[in-house]
Amino acid sequence: MTTQQRKVTIIYYCDDGLELHHKVKDFDQNAEGRVIIPKLFKEGKSIIAVCDGEIEILNKVGDRILSVNYVA
Repeated sequence: MTTQQRKVTIIYYCDDGLELHHKVKDFDQNAEGRVIIPKLFKEGKSIIAVCDGEIEILNKVGDRILSVNYVA
């Protein structure tokens, strides 16, 4: 039996900050099609969403706040 892989974009917060992050990864999926995210990847993160495929994030919460702080 061959393990199926699925490309996903994971949107998450790190436990030590409020900045929203995202990563595109290939993970195994189970027979029902659900992605299996390894415990090692989950460590230190609060996962907000798992999106199918590679997603281009145009804006995130906090992007404008960070840019305003660095303009001054």
